[in-house]
Amino acid sequence: MTTTETARSGRWKAEAPPARAWKGRKGRTRDARTAEQDHAAGGRHRRTVDLGDGRFACASIELKVLPKTRRIRAYLRWSDKGRSPAKYVGEVDQETRAANLAQAWQMARASGLLVEEPSLEESQDGTVRSESSWASTSAVRAVMRANKSRDTRPEMALRSAIHAIGMRYRVGVRPLAGVRRTADLVFTKAKVAVFLDGCYWHGCPEHHRPAKRNSEFWTDKIEKNRARDVETDHLLREAGWEPVRVWEHEDPVGAAERIAQLIRDRRSTDGA
Repeated sequence: MTTTETARSGRWKAEAPPARAWKGRKGRTRDARTAEQDHAAGGRHRRTVDLGDGRFACASIELKVLPKTRRIRAYLRWSDKGRSPAKYVGEVDQETRAANLAQAWQMARASGLLVEEPSLEESQDGTVRSESSWASTSAVRAVMRANKSRDTRPEMALRSAIHAIGMRYRVGVRPLAGVRRTADLVFTKAKVAVFLDGCYWHGCPEHHRPAKRNSEFWTDKIEKNRARDVETDHLLREAGWEPVRVWEHEDPVGAAERIAQLIRDRRSTDGA
């Protein structure tokens, strides 16, 4: 068997796979690593993992060599609230790292591990509200590409506004034990759970614009998100909690005042 045939079989019997087949060059910048993954996947929009609850993450492919079998294994990795989950994709058998990354992305896509970021329709001025609106389509794209599940710009603005009023809260907490629904802000004593909903992912009636590509998939996805929101609110109210929905386009100061008034009212009622 020739060297090429051995490499393509996914096994290097005589020696370990050459570094060029799986190992990244030392000293690469973060931008270089990102560009490598984008190129192998066919674009940043093709590196998306659906985390559920309307959240998405930008994944990467990691290549590892098993010393005993001398095979190159590919793993899909992403970040989710400080954790770094990984999903085994399969073995790759090309002779260069670039080719193996591309092969792994194809395998991940074929296995249904990825979704494609939707293409949003822009209005004539490039936004759906105003140039400074967080609900502009260009800003939504930036959010999707950054794939931050928390500490987003609207979330930080809302926290700051509530903190300025003098109210304290918990961040990223599940109000109900055993129910996988995480609120962005939780006021435990008052039993108020705040959800900051993205205009695209939760179907904002003012700013949502249907995706051009894969429209049926994304319409179904967003409808499921909305149904889940309704179910979450119902579960919370049954347990004595009050859910609050804040759209990302809302004025954070106004939203903070609305939340503060609700908490004062609930405290007053409880004390009556």
